[in-house]
Amino acid sequence: MSDSEDRESRTEEATEKKIMDTLEQGRTPVSKDVAVAALFVGFLLCLSFVVDVVGPRLAMALGLMLANVGQFALAKGADAFTHSQAVLVEGARFIAPILALFVVAGLAASFLQGSPRLVFTRIQPDLSRVSIREGWKRVFGLSGLVELLKALMKIVIIGGAVFFSLTVDRGLIMDAMRIEPNLAPRLILKLMIRLTSVVCIAAVLLALADFAWSRFKWRRDMRMSRQEIKDELKQSEGDPLVKARLRSLALDRSRKRMMAAVPKATFVIANPTHYAIALRYVREEGGAPLVVAKGKDIIALKIREIAEASGVPVLERQALARSMFDHVEVDKMIPSEFYRPVAELIHFLQSDRAAGRSAGR
Repeated sequence: MSDSEDRESRTEEATEKKIMDTLEQGRTPVSKDVAVAALFVGFLLCLSFVVDVVGPRLAMALGLMLANVGQFALAKGADAFTHSQAVLVEGARFIAPILALFVVAGLAASFLQGSPRLVFTRIQPDLSRVSIREGWKRVFGLSGLVELLKALMKIVIIGGAVFFSLTVDRGLIMDAMRIEPNLAPRLILKLMIRLTSVVCIAAVLLALADFAWSRFKWRRDMRMSRQEIKDELKQSEGDPLVKARLRSLALDRSRKRMMAAVPKATFVIANPTHYAIALRYVREEGGAPLVVAKGKDIIALKIREIAEASGVPVLERQALARSMFDHVEVDKMIPSEFYRPVAELIHFLQSDRAAGRSAGR
């Protein structure tokens, strides 16, 4: 079966089990553009806060050091180490916030797309990743074409944003060439902030679109065929045919046991052909009358047939039989709401038997 035919057969949404298994395997929808946008935002924050606040202090420290370079003692190696340590400390104060911002931006991009998972199978060697044949499919296949179109669109959008920003700030760029040298750094920083802001807006919009696309593509690739869903149900819940067969066997055994108990019943309440309920009541056994069998239609006729063959009285009470059928259970005593009508039937049978014995004398 070709890939296109296989994809066409996958028309059903993925089940919860497949989604959870896929997430456990580390195959989550990830957009690279979100990470790129996060880095641009981090760079913008660096320009706006770190460079503007910490940068002048670093420049002042380095300027003082260069202005007084002739006063530094360099007679021993320890002197050089002391001066270089001072430079490293100032540089670290400048670089540390920048690194922290980029680390936070990277972590934020990762957590926003889903909780990271440590999956060792994802870092195991996979020969398909270095296969020329598989690489050719990735580059020249449909996914490769989509990625190429996305890359071209990104270049056009971000390039257009840069061109727009440079066009708007053309006057400031010309001023940077004519102003005093000591004012140039702040103006250049301002231009970089404005340019980065425009690029950030474009990158964030692209990231949102790519994030939505990656989720849609992930869901689409996760789709399952009807046969796959059936196979999954068989694995998780067992074969439906086997379960149905087991239920049928259990029902047959229950019916045979129920029919075997009908001759032990005291009497049967019937709705001529539709319902039959066999009850057993022996005062010495105690308790309320016990339901030994019940059935509908064919089973009801079978209960009547066995009862009549065994000499068990069959009393036709249409309303009572229909009402009791929905509320009684086999091998359990009748509910309290049926005590009175059933007691009347028991009294009727006992009276009838007593009358029969008197007539026999």
